[in-house]
Amino acid sequence: MLLRLPYLAVSSVFAFIRLLPMSDADKDTEILTLRHQLAVLQRQIDRPRVPPADRALLAALLHRVPRPKLRQLQLIVAPETVLRWHRDLMRRRHADLARRKQAGRPPTRRAIQALVLRLARENSSWGYRRIHGELAVLGIKVAPSTVWEILRAHGIEPAPERDRQTWAAFLRGQAHAILACDFFTATTLNGATVYVFAVIEHADRRIRILGATAHPTAAWVTQAARNLMMDLQDVGATVAYLIRDRDSKYTRAFDAVFEAEGVEIVTTGIRVPRMNSIMERWVQTCRHELLDRTLIWNQAHLLHALNEFEAYYNGHRPHRTLHSAAPLRPAPEPITAPDRLHYLDVRRRDRLGGILHEYAHAA
Repeated sequence: MLLRLPYLAVSSVFAFIRLLPMSDADKDTEILTLRHQLAVLQRQIDRPRVPPADRALLAALLHRVPRPKLRQLQLIVAPETVLRWHRDLMRRRHADLARRKQAGRPPTRRAIQALVLRLARENSSWGYRRIHGELAVLGIKVAPSTVWEILRAHGIEPAPERDRQTWAAFLRGQAHAILACDFFTATTLNGATVYVFAVIEHADRRIRILGATAHPTAAWVTQAARNLMMDLQDVGATVAYLIRDRDSKYTRAFDAVFEAEGVEIVTTGIRVPRMNSIMERWVQTCRHELLDRTLIWNQAHLLHALNEFEAYYNGHRPHRTLHSAAPLRPAPEPITAPDRLHYLDVRRRDRLGGILHEYAHAA
């Protein structure tokens, strides 16, 4: 209605302008023609539907016509209906004026609304009362009901319904102290299956290949766990959780190695690989970028290829999670000098006979 009413008003103005140069005889002829067409339509339509915009325009055009003369006009509705439309139009107009004159509470500033939403987003356990208290500490004076209305208007649930820690939130919050391990297999040219044991650090995505064997016994897996703990102690890493699946190769002795150092074992659900998604994603990367493109001769060849891929992955390969940095190499400063961007001397280094490529600026 807000767009249709101005359109009808402008159309009526142009129609009025078109009538100005017409003679009285032409106007009378057009009026008789329109009346006859209206009579034909009235015989076909019993009760026409008039949209609100058309009602407002008819009421505005006919409000000055006297009631006796109004009854003589051939209208598609009764004269009393037109008068009722005009009364409704005037009533809404006076109601809008009265509403504008009423002194109400001023709207909350957008900066305060943005701050309330930020506090709710960054602190899922805070309710509107807690957020109101934090605003008071900052010297921002608003009513608690205002905070509640802001949260409700933006579809933010109450604190008890928001304060639910998901598995993804747990991984993000504890990434600096989480390790994840898994076994994956590789097949040699003679058809033998070799089991590879690897561990990844969630915080910096550093990968550690702990070994490969065709027979992963309990003693072999336990010794790999001991070697891992010694490596972590040498670099001063702090580990609180180790994520693993429920494979039978992880024995009680394997868990005891980590529990003795205060590391809690977190087992994933049955057939739920997404609970160890970071490790599973690395296994997929290793297959796509190395194993699917290499013919593995034997176990020694596999270990050599995996060690090269580990050095490439940790020292050069960019990661989106690390903002295109490598686990052991920070992202370089962007080149802003125009003379350096004019000519780039980039050299390539091949690994494993050209399967892996590393690019770097010439010295």
